[in-house]
Amino acid sequence: MNDNRTRGDLPKVAEASGFRSVIADGWGPAVPGPDPTPGAAEAAAAHRARLSAAFPGRRIVLAAGRATVRTNDTYHLFRADTDFVWLTGCQVEGAVVVLRPFGSGHDATLFLPEPAAPDEVDFFGDPDHSPLWVGPAASLAEQAAVLGVECRSLEELPRALRGRRPEPLAVRGVDPLVDALVGDHSAELRTVLAELRRVKDDWEIGQLRAAVDATAVGFADVRGELAEAVRGGGERWLQGTFDRRARTLGNGPGYTSIVAAGAHSPVLHWTRCDGPVAPDSLLLLDAGVEVDTLYTADVTRTFPVSGTFSPAERQVYELVLAAHLAAMAEVRPGNEYRAFHDTAMRVLAQGLADWGLLPVSVDKALDPDGQHHRRYIVCGTGHLLGLDMHDCAQARPSVYQGGVLSPGVALTVEPGLYFHPNDLTLPPELRGVGVRIEDDLVVTGDGHEVLSAMLPIDVDGVEEWVRGR
Repeated sequence: MNDNRTRGDLPKVAEASGFRSVIADGWGPAVPGPDPTPGAAEAAAAHRARLSAAFPGRRIVLAAGRATVRTNDTYHLFRADTDFVWLTGCQVEGAVVVLRPFGSGHDATLFLPEPAAPDEVDFFGDPDHSPLWVGPAASLAEQAAVLGVECRSLEELPRALRGRRPEPLAVRGVDPLVDALVGDHSAELRTVLAELRRVKDDWEIGQLRAAVDATAVGFADVRGELAEAVRGGGERWLQGTFDRRARTLGNGPGYTSIVAAGAHSPVLHWTRCDGPVAPDSLLLLDAGVEVDTLYTADVTRTFPVSGTFSPAERQVYELVLAAHLAAMAEVRPGNEYRAFHDTAMRVLAQGLADWGLLPVSVDKALDPDGQHHRRYIVCGTGHLLGLDMHDCAQARPSVYQGGVLSPGVALTVEPGLYFHPNDLTLPPELRGVGVRIEDDLVVTGDGHEVLSAMLPIDVDGVEEWVRGR
């Protein structure tokens, strides 16, 4: 990558009349961008209509955001704000959408940064956004055709927001330009959007299904590289294997992939992935592909690298599997969201009691003032899923954890047991064993669909899968 000296030379280049005259001429049309995702514009329009109905007569402003600095003058890969993407289908850095009350609903206008033309200084002088430096960008007309919404230059945004009362509903802290132009932050807007996004439409479920399908390919890739990981590539080799597939089939990993072998398997967020992979170790793989529309999968499988569980590993795995199957059976329309979590915890607590690992009765452990079993599972057993891996986090607890499942809700179910290697409350054979099983589900009219069912979870199926059968 070019270093800072390139940027330091830009003022000198800008003053060179010969360069300025040569750089401005002789350019043909830019290469067209990728084809639009079928159904994306229609889905975004339907999402805007749902938000419009929640805030009749109010102007609404949301921003895509800006890339964050990684080091000095380099940036992390830009990822647009989730709510903004849900409303627009747009992923342009710096973009802002304004929903203006009109008739019984709202009109939407997208304000976008225009690509610099060859006769403008930014064409050669902006190494972070110029088509010359970072590649071609669609024109306003091209964006409007793809997104199905009016598109204007971002330079017009201040005039569009100036002097209008009442203050628009807006989310601050995403883009400094919007922060400078609007008043108070609207926590209500984020909450309403999170609750609207809780139920997925058919197009969104299709995106989640594609993300899970791609994830299954990535898991198979990891399986195929186990021998290389054992030879010395380690966890990092397997993490790179999955992440490469995620970048090939989608936008990339939906979150930092967890590849935890051996004693790392009980570590809930083992994202360092810098350990070895022993041939007799257990490996916990928690990873998901984020497709180009930014919907993500979130799947976990725990399996023996050798293809055969040890007796202790099988003991733990079978208890987690029993909790997993019982929890998934609770996922159906009309059931409380917490039902799957409560059921998983009861199965796990009973199993731990049967092994003599609980200092109290199962009922006492499950009491809100007890929770003794949580020593071995301090996390939850699932969450909503969608554009965010932990989706709809701004929803009210009464709607999320205290809500009722309905068709179209997408979620994960992921019970586990995490026996750390230095936990002296455990018998030696269980220390260093961590097991999590996580599937992605969608609530249907009469039950649920397991999107990740192509990856086996039963003991024999997992062993055969590792062996490539």
